[in-house]
This record gives sequence, C-alpha cells and structure tokens, in this order.
Amino acid sequence: MTLPDVTLNNGVRMPQLGFGVWQVSDEDVVDAVSVALETGYRSIDTAAGYGNERGVGEALSRAGLDREDVFVTSKLANDDHGYDHALRAFDTTMKNLHLEVLDLYLIHWPLPARDLYVPTWRALERLYAEGRVRAIGVSNFQRPHLERVMDEGGIIPMVNQIELHPLLDQRDLREFHAEHHIATEAWSPLGRGYLLEHPVIVDIAEQMERTPAQVLLRWHIQLGNVAIPKSVTPERIESNFRIDDFELSRADMDRIDGIDEDKRFGPHPDEFDGR
Repeated sequence: MTLPDVTLNNGVRMPQLGFGVWQVSDEDVVDAVSVALETGYRSIDTAAGYGNERGVGEALSRAGLDREDVFVTSKLANDDHGYDHALRAFDTTMKNLHLEVLDLYLIHWPLPARDLYVPTWRALERLYAEGRVRAIGVSNFQRPHLERVMDEGGIIPMVNQIELHPLLDQRDLREFHAEHHIATEAWSPLGRGYLLEHPVIVDIAEQMERTPAQVLLRWHIQLGNVAIPKSVTPERIESNFRIDDFELSRADMDRIDGIDEDKRFGPHPDEFDGR
C-alpha cells in the first residue's frame, strides 16, 4: 500500500500527505524540513505569514532533490491583499524560496471585512496564466467566499485549505468542495494535539498498535483529505509518515466521525480580520 496523490481540477498531482511548518522558526525549519524530506515527504507547506520561507528555501536547496519531485505550497500574507500587492508579495515569496515556479499558491484568509479577496484572486489567476504557479487555491474560505470568487473570477480554486479534524469535520464544506472538484486540505489535522488524548482515538490506536497521530492521519487519508501534520521532532516526523501499511475499518471510521463537536481551535474565517 502506498499513499496516493490527489489530482487537482487542472490535472496537477499533489501528495495527499505533506509536511506543515506553521510556528516553526526560520532557523529550526531548515532541520525540520530536511528531516521530512529525508523521511520521504514530498510536499512542504509554508506561508509568508509564517516567517520561515527563507529557511524552507534553504532546506529545499540543501536536499538536492529534483525540483519536480517536491511539491511546494506557500500562502499570501494577510497584509498583501489586493491585486498589485499580491503580485509583489508573490515575487518576494519566490525569492525567499529560491524557486522559479511554485506548485501551489493560496490566499491565506478571506478577510471578508476588508473585501479584497476577489481582486486578490484575480492576481493569482494572472500568476497561473503566466505559468509562475502550477495551481492556485485558497485557505480558510467558507462557502460564500468560494461562491463569490467562482462567480466573479475566471478559475475555480483548485484547493481550499481549512481547519479540519474529527472535532471539526467540516462535512458540509467538504461536500461543496467535492461538488465543484476543489481539493480539501486539512490544517491542524491533529486538532493542535488535543485529539492525541481523546479516548476514542487512544482506544483505536491501542487496538491497532499505532500512535494516535497515525490513526488521525489515516482517517484524513481515507476521507480523501490532503493532510499536513507539523512537528520538529525527528521521531514524530518519521512516525507521522508511516501510515501507508494499515487501514481503519468502517466501524473505526464511524467512531471517529461521531466525535465531531464543530469545535475550532483557530479563528472563524467570517470574523478573522488578519491580526
């Protein structure tokens, strides 16, 4: 058994399991990404707002892998909404990452109070048309935000990266994604660590002789989500990657589905103003 790729709505293939670097310093991220790439991860998720694009770029350069073998995602910072601002910010991101073409570029948050995500999306469409990025998408967009960029833009987003874990399963939004061929990507796939001690997850993990994190990531994979766990501990980075040799039963999937509480650990996209 091997972990599958997800085929985006433009035909680009994206690894279903990636490595996230939120809250990892620019110094620490070099070693963390290096361990991830050595382990076998071939998808790295960063963002301008994380302040670690330079470190990610250094780790990619050190790895010596062929460029086409690593899928790199970054996201537009909240202060750079607007058509011209977004284009300039992309140039900075590419300089930091030492890349000529990015695999996936996302609007990090919709920031509806600022009402600039539509012209920002048009800037991403331009970058895509120019071949500077292989796929474009959004992050933390709710259905009304998605519908608006789909109605007023020219391209359906290829990805929506959202907070998603068994306590916030986002079923309705995932169904909307599936209807419009938008890939669902989960940030905080482990519920910021809270779910590692949830009794249902712990019980399934003990029965299967797996870690709670492996069980949670396997749940995401079997749902069809893209997942990007984060760690700076080499043992956990490696353990999180070893989920290709077991499957959860339908009964276990149902047990995990049943713990949804509509609980967010991050801000609500309708209310978040970027600060």
